[in-house]
Amino acid sequence: MSAVTISRAPTSIATIDKRRNDRSKWLTIAFFLLPGMGMFLFFVLVPIAQSAYYSLFKWNGFGPITSDMFQGLKNYQDLFSDRIFWMAVQHSIFLVSGSLIIQLPLALGLALLVGRGELPGRRQLRIILFIPYVFSEVITALLWLYVLNPSGLFNTLLAAIPGYQNIGWLSNRDLVMFSIFLVLTWKYFGFHMILYMAGLQGISKDLEEAARIDGATEYQVLKFIIIPMLSPTIKLTIFLAVLGAFQQFVVVSVLTQGGPVNASELIATYLNKYGIKVLKLGYGSAIAVTLFVSMLAFSLTYQGLFMREEKTT
Repeated sequence: MSAVTISRAPTSIATIDKRRNDRSKWLTIAFFLLPGMGMFLFFVLVPIAQSAYYSLFKWNGFGPITSDMFQGLKNYQDLFSDRIFWMAVQHSIFLVSGSLIIQLPLALGLALLVGRGELPGRRQLRIILFIPYVFSEVITALLWLYVLNPSGLFNTLLAAIPGYQNIGWLSNRDLVMFSIFLVLTWKYFGFHMILYMAGLQGISKDLEEAARIDGATEYQVLKFIIIPMLSPTIKLTIFLAVLGAFQQFVVVSVLTQGGPVNASELIATYLNKYGIKVLKLGYGSAIAVTLFVSMLAFSLTYQGLFMREEKTT
């Protein structure tokens, strides 16, 4: 019996030590994880839940919410029947389309030019192209207010064309969205360019040289080697461009405040103007919840369909 007891003692001690180690690991994980989770809960999940709750009431933000303020989904019904809201959605889609068709291909072309080409002074050019992204959105908007002003730099340069008349780029309903897209492209294409350049660093130049030796043209190298191997970065930039366009607020707010006559209204400026400034916090909460649910649905769908491979590799 004593032999049996002696042989079991080390096993039980090892088991106790293992449990203590496991408990210590979990306590360490909880120590580092709980503060972040607490902040995420307090600053993200709780406000989302509160916004969803407020959206069911006709509330101006002052005083407690009472039962007689409850109106169910009426705020959502008013939102989806508002013509200005759908104009804001169309303007956001315009920015998304412009980003996918012009901004991202421009950023990719510049990344290839200054990242892989033999262009003289490409290091200095790389810094110059990235500088606009370093500026804050407020500074960017103030700079372009001067440039696009009727008596600003843009019209001053174009005045050299015979017969040219000054244009109010930000006060013309037909030109304001193109002007805003120009500003946003100038601001953000450098960010996407840096992402593409980082992706290009992971593509072996030996593959490109082998393809050229086999007779491939530069277009074929780009189409069959660079673009496929850069696809994870391209998918990421598309994802960021869509989210950024639908959540854009600061640049448009400083440049036009959604004008003239709602011609540059975006969802975020619509939320600020028709939900917060007029003290319709219930209606504004409905706008915020709609934007959040839409972006969450897009994020989950896009990542599930197009970014699943990158997650598993």
